[in-house]
Amino acid sequence: MAIKSYLPGELGFGTAPLGNMFRAIPDEEAAATVEAAWNNGIRYFDTAPFYGAGLAEIRLGEVLADHPRDDYVLSTKVGRIILDEIEDPAARDLGEKGGIFEHGRPNKIANDYSADATMRSIEDSLKRLRTDHLDFVWVHDVAQDFYGDEWVAAYESARTGAFRVLQKLRDEGVIKGWGLGVNKVEPLEMTLDLDEPKPDGFLLAGRYTLLDHERALQRLLPAAEAQNVDIVAGGPYSSGILAGGQHFEYQKAPAAIIAKVERIKALAEQHGVSIKAAALQFSLAHPAVAATIPGATRPSRIAEDVAAHAETVPAEFWTALRAEGLIAQHAPVPHA
Repeated sequence: MAIKSYLPGELGFGTAPLGNMFRAIPDEEAAATVEAAWNNGIRYFDTAPFYGAGLAEIRLGEVLADHPRDDYVLSTKVGRIILDEIEDPAARDLGEKGGIFEHGRPNKIANDYSADATMRSIEDSLKRLRTDHLDFVWVHDVAQDFYGDEWVAAYESARTGAFRVLQKLRDEGVIKGWGLGVNKVEPLEMTLDLDEPKPDGFLLAGRYTLLDHERALQRLLPAAEAQNVDIVAGGPYSSGILAGGQHFEYQKAPAAIIAKVERIKALAEQHGVSIKAAALQFSLAHPAVAATIPGATRPSRIAEDVAAHAETVPAEFWTALRAEGLIAQHAPVPHA
């Protein structure tokens, strides 16, 4: 079954920043941010062991433990085991994402997509999240950005390990659904081509945004829609550059991206639109997209996200973006 029917709304909360992404966040600030999400009506939370080597899960679990489990939807990921051994977080080889969690816990992270590791990962996550069940489980980062030329081998390991375990757990009713959580389109296209196992949804980060959507529009989103596989759009602000930040693709934004953002901002100002509203609502406009999960580390950002989701964006703004070649001609846009 598609995951849309289980989601409490279009706006969720992505907890990668709570793993001390880019900066060390005080525990109190992290807790206040999760509480702000709750107080603003957000009831879908996504996390992963990888985020700060378990830190995001621990912080999320501490806050959610004070709320009834049936009142929220929770997803986490498998593919990485957090060990008791210690390493230097800044020295980890994370492919294109080097240094992203250098302020996280120093626990060693082991990549493992096997069946046994998948079960262990889920058990460890349940403990860190202080809960007895998960709603969705995503297979994390089996893609080029982390594994380079070896990504297909990592994918095959997941296909014969994690995929089968998660499908079995779904069929047994232990979880409501499973899929992949990645930053690239190709692994998702490969998964849709499989006869078995069949995913329920995908978490696609950064590839269906105002700044980057052409590739996903070509084949992935039409195929997902045809197969009733829902997309959760992660990273709607493209690592922050569309929300006033300086990062794109988890690194300092290059000049070409900064220039494109400035052009979008100029049109947004002309039409009285906040760029956050433009980014959020664009990602949600495609019928294959069930929800989006912006992240935050400051409580004030949550209210901004909720306001951006509710903001009325005039049709003329989208027309202007199209005319300037800033969005694809055939990209769906929200109805005003």
